[in-house]
Amino acid sequence: MRIHISRDLAHPLRHTIAIGPHTLAADVSVDEGGEDSAPSPHDLYDAALGACKALTVAWYARRKGIPVEQIEVWVERDASQERAGLYKLATTLSLGGALSDMQRQALLAAAQKCPVHKLMSSVRTEISTELAP
Repeated sequence: MRIHISRDLAHPLRHTIAIGPHTLAADVSVDEGGEDSAPSPHDLYDAALGACKALTVAWYARRKGIPVEQIEVWVERDASQERAGLYKLATTLSLGGALSDMQRQALLAAAQKCPVHKLMSSVRTEISTELAP
């Protein structure tokens, strides 16, 4: 998969993100010189974790026949120590439906195994950056 990001010249720092047929935007806060017109890259990173947890829970529930009705995930960021090498994300999962304690715990366990959670916490990511010709 290739993702394309391009500058939106109508705004100081806003960029358009194209992922396959989907388009979204990224910006930074007014304090950082942007217009706060779209999520920041940090917001998108954090949201990827929450979305993955929600989708993983829904997929697991469907596969196991667990009657979950509502799934909500909140992600809270503590970036106060980011420059020192620690970035904290706390997620809270809310589940609706007639669920037993055992089903709720199984869904929590599934959320903790979502692919983005694993990617963020246990996979070494190598990044290269080069100039286009």
